[in-house]
Amino acid sequence: MPSQPAQHIETFPNPNPQADYTIRMRIPEFTCLCPRTGQPDFATLELTYVPDQRCVELKSLKLYIWSFRDRGVFHEAVTNEIAEYLNGELAPRFLRLESRFKVRGGIHTRVIVERRQSAWQAPQPVVLP
Repeated sequence: MPSQPAQHIETFPNPNPQADYTIRMRIPEFTCLCPRTGQPDFATLELTYVPDQRCVELKSLKLYIWSFRDRGVFHEAVTNEIAEYLNGELAPRFLRLESRFKVRGGIHTRVIVERRQSAWQAPQPVVLP
């Protein structure tokens, strides 16, 4: 039986919760509908997060993202909605979601949303000679 869109994600325990590490995901097939015209909008989502106690299960993320396919929603609203939901489910140390929508009417739209735990400090990058 084919998979269906889902309104929720699944998580699993972070296998290394004592360490800060970054997970990056590129989701190149995001679609939703323009709330004004009903025409499809296409975007690539870039999800970056530093997990705390939980990580996102990939198939469930794919099915969650699929649930937006037939929804009329503005770019800004959908990016914030997804970021808020993921932040609530994962409670990561840091989360950034960037949506890069394809050109519509000669305009490319990028929306970037960030969330972080109040006490979390990003580690200093290592600079090698």
